[in-house]
Amino acid sequence: MNVEVTPLPGIGVRKDFESGSGRRIGVVVRRDGSTDLIASRADDPDTCELQVALTQDEAAVLGNLLGTPQLVAQLQEEHRDLPGVSTRQFELEADSPFDGRTLGATGMRTRTKTSIVAVMRAGQVLASPGPDFVFTAGDVLVVVGTSDGLDSAAKILAHG
Repeated sequence: MNVEVTPLPGIGVRKDFESGSGRRIGVVVRRDGSTDLIASRADDPDTCELQVALTQDEAAVLGNLLGTPQLVAQLQEEHRDLPGVSTRQFELEADSPFDGRTLGATGMRTRTKTSIVAVMRAGQVLASPGPDFVFTAGDVLVVVGTSDGLDSAAKILAHG
């Protein structure tokens, strides 16, 4: 899929792609850091039919909603032929004891035999985080392990 990047002088940058229906779908990232979700008319790709202003938090949540399921589906497909290996995603809640703490502080690998293989934050995939990686509320963690291990990981992330 080809993403077109178009400078918008005095405004920012438009990044969009053509969907199967012929619509252009994308974002305008403004110079002030704000983001607009945009979609063109199906019969005229140069006419914007939808424009939704998003705060940075809303843009991050939307990025996580769109990105994390694709990453998890890809990992599940790759593990399809490995019996007993599962992939799940967990959102780190604001009341988690690990908000503002490192991955190493969870003891996740030692305690559950699971691995945190990626973190989605603000629409970005942060692959293979190390033990010094600091979690932030709203992070979506992609975790691989056995079903029992993943159940234990969920409890640890929620309660410590």
